[in-house]
Amino acid sequence: MLAFSLSFPATVLAERGFDPYLVGAGRSVIAAALAGACLIAARAPLPSRTHWPGLLAVAVGCGIGFGLLSALALRNTSSSHAAVVIGMLPAATALAAVARSGDRPGPLFWLASACGTAIVLLYTLARGTGGVDSSDLLLLAALLIAAVGYAEGGRLARAMPGWQVIAWGVLIALPISLPVAAIALALHPPIDPGASALAGFAYVSVISMFLGFFFWYRGLAEAGVARASQLQLTQPLLTIVWSALLLGEPLTAGVVVAAIGVATCVLVTQRTRTTPKSPPLLAATEEAS
Repeated sequence: MLAFSLSFPATVLAERGFDPYLVGAGRSVIAAALAGACLIAARAPLPSRTHWPGLLAVAVGCGIGFGLLSALALRNTSSSHAAVVIGMLPAATALAAVARSGDRPGPLFWLASACGTAIVLLYTLARGTGGVDSSDLLLLAALLIAAVGYAEGGRLARAMPGWQVIAWGVLIALPISLPVAAIALALHPPIDPGASALAGFAYVSVISMFLGFFFWYRGLAEAGVARASQLQLTQPLLTIVWSALLLGEPLTAGVVVAAIGVATCVLVTQRTRTTPKSPPLLAATEEAS
C-alpha cells in the first residue's frame, strides 16, 4: 500500500509534462520492457493453458485499464479526491474474490466493507459539485476492472510466483498499451518536461506498474484476496498525505474525515476471519500428501 499510495500524486506530477494518454499507456509499456527482461533472465516458463484466462483479466485490469483510466480522470480532479473515490476498490475486490477465488468472509467483514463504501459514496456526493462528474465515472470504471485484476492476480499467485503474474499481465497488455502510447506521443510530444514530471512518470512505470505488484500479489495469495484487499482502505489516508506534501493540495475537513472513516473500517475487516479456498493445483497437492 505504501508503494501504491504514491501512484496518484506521481501521476499528477507526470501529467505536468506528458499527455495523460501517454502517462496511462506508457507506464505499461515501460513495465512490459522490464517484465520481459526479468522473465528472460529467470528463464520463466510459459504459463499453463489454465492460467491464461486469469492473466488476461490481470492484463486488462492492472496491465492497462486502471492506469489509463485513472490518468484520464486526474486531468480534471485532485489526487486527494481520486484517492477517496478509489476507497471503494477493496469492497469491489472482495466481491470479485468471492466470485472467483472462493474466499468466504463473515458477516462482520461485509458490514465493515459496506460502511467503508458508504462513506466514500457520501463523500463523493457531498463534495463541491454536489454530484458525480466524468472524473468520478472514470475512477469508478478503473476500480471495477482493477478489482477483477486484483482478484484474479491473487488467485494465480497461489499457483505461480506473484511477480510473474504481473509480468505476464503487462506483456499481454502490450498490443493495447504500445499503440495508445505511440499515438499519444506522436500527437502530443512532450516539450521539455521538468524533473518532477520525469520522476512521476518513472515512479508509476517502475513502482506502481511493476515492482509494487511483487509484494501485493504475494500478500493477496498468502492472506486471502478478500481479507488482504481491505488493507487498501488505508491507501486514501496515505495518498492524501503525499498529495499535500508533494502537490500542495489542501487537507480539507471532508477529505480527512472520509479517509479516517474508511481507515477505521479496515481495522474491523482485519479482525474478521476469512477462509480462503485453495486453488485446484494446491488442493490436489494437499490431497496427495
